[in-house]
Amino acid sequence: MSKVIRGGTILTAERQFEADVLVEGEVIAAIGQGLRGDEEIDASGAYVIPGGIDPHVHLEMPFMGTSSTDDFYTGTVAAASGGTTTVVDFCIPPPDGSMLDAWADWVAKSKDKAVGDYAWHMCVTGWSERIFDEMAEVVGRGVNTFKHFMAYKGALMVDDDEMFASFSRCAALGALPLVHAENGDVVAALQQKLLAEGLTGPEGHAYSRPPEVEGEAANRAIMIADAAGCPLYIVHVSCEQAHEAIRRARQKGMRVYGEPLAQHLILDESEYLSKDWAHSARRVMSPPFRDKSHQASLWAGLAAGSLQVVATDHCAFTTEQKKAGLGDFTKIPNGTGGLEDRLAVLWTYGVETGRLTPEEFVAVTSTNSARILNMHPR
Repeated sequence: MSKVIRGGTILTAERQFEADVLVEGEVIAAIGQGLRGDEEIDASGAYVIPGGIDPHVHLEMPFMGTSSTDDFYTGTVAAASGGTTTVVDFCIPPPDGSMLDAWADWVAKSKDKAVGDYAWHMCVTGWSERIFDEMAEVVGRGVNTFKHFMAYKGALMVDDDEMFASFSRCAALGALPLVHAENGDVVAALQQKLLAEGLTGPEGHAYSRPPEVEGEAANRAIMIADAAGCPLYIVHVSCEQAHEAIRRARQKGMRVYGEPLAQHLILDESEYLSKDWAHSARRVMSPPFRDKSHQASLWAGLAAGSLQVVATDHCAFTTEQKKAGLGDFTKIPNGTGGLEDRLAVLWTYGVETGRLTPEEFVAVTSTNSARILNMHPR
């Protein structure tokens, strides 16, 4: 069964042009003029764009005593509804646990559920000879990215020496390390200070994770990656301090990639000041929403190329799950949704406002992720 999408304007990261698209099965077979198929879809007057790639999602993720509410069916349905056809999730071993066991767990979660394409990152949650060896096996299975948490002290956080060892292993394997850049030691200390002062609501989450802890961690991760001789991808860049560290590194010729989230581009820290506890708690994520002044930096980075992709860090929890943190903001499960909304948000607040060109929209929602994660040109 073949389909032809006829008469639309093909929009890529480089240019626009009018052409037909021939789809055979689930694969684009040809782009050109006068193509024929069993079924035709009239796209006159419309853009035809690549399916979006969200490089940062957490479906059915065990975290903070519960699990994110979307599984691989509901999550990929939401993604497809919003134009995202590929998601990249994270296999997360327990601290010092087996990567291969985590791989098996996530394969089982996704089996026969996803309605779109999906891939994995692997998380490094400790360091040992077994992890050193398993990284090669993971790469052999097609996973070429390894995430490191610099936050969540006492849970997922890795120390600098472990990060350097893992980065060095990534360099040897031709893999790309990712980092969640927040200074976990400082965050933990600020959390205890705020709780001791009686600040227990969701606003405490934002106060305990100021931009400085993200900027410092981003700069530190960049220096460690440079010492290890490998590139670096920094997830959910939310503030000017982290963006500045990335920008400076790239100006020196270092291979550093930055990923802001759709949420951080349009929402700000006032979300945590609502008198409705549930409203604010539903918006608790890490890094938190920032002062509006940081949004201009992120948009400018996307337009200039110092920031390359827009993700969602989709990790949705119900209001009932968020209530675990009533009376103690440190126990509110961290995460928000966004899979269905990402492309619409980027087009509405990016293209329609003149912040991004249509071509830049395609670059940051699909093409750049494909290139960085070795999916291009498929």
